[in-house]
Amino acid sequence: MVFKTERLIVKPIAEVHKNEFVELLTAEEIISTIPQKRPSKENIEMKFQIALSFDGNIRANNISLLGFFEQNKNDLIGLVGFLTNNKNERELGYRFRRPFWGKGYATEITKEMINYSFTELDFKKITADVWVENIASNKVLCKFLKPVEEFYNKSDNCIDRRYQLLKEEWF
Repeated sequence: MVFKTERLIVKPIAEVHKNEFVELLTAEEIISTIPQKRPSKENIEMKFQIALSFDGNIRANNISLLGFFEQNKNDLIGLVGFLTNNKNERELGYRFRRPFWGKGYATEITKEMINYSFTELDFKKITADVWVENIASNKVLCKFLKPVEEFYNKSDNCIDRRYQLLKEEWF
């Protein structure tokens, strides 16, 4: 286990979670909120291998992908990502399988990712990028972080909004 919330546990995924992992990267209702094109099989496999190879050292890795689960259950309901953005700043990300939308999990997981980032990883600043038209994620991020810029995301062909939070603003 890496960390937990009131209802969720964040931990590395296993080979048994591959079908749910693929769903998170390919289901139209999920990727259309980012928005992203459906990734190639090679890209999916590469990301799955990154997730499987999690070594516990989020600080040293530019990308760490972890699963999150309802406590005492083994179904992968989503992914959290500790990433690095185009300005070499630490970035948080998440996505959920569709049956788990609208349950408050995004707020719950975001709050604990921020807390973990500052208390355990000692990050000084965190960011999160989201498509400006993704209303739900923008609402969640506005609860905790401040919007600092909007920019054209060439790889996803959309306008993203970047949020950030400094450690001293959290405590």
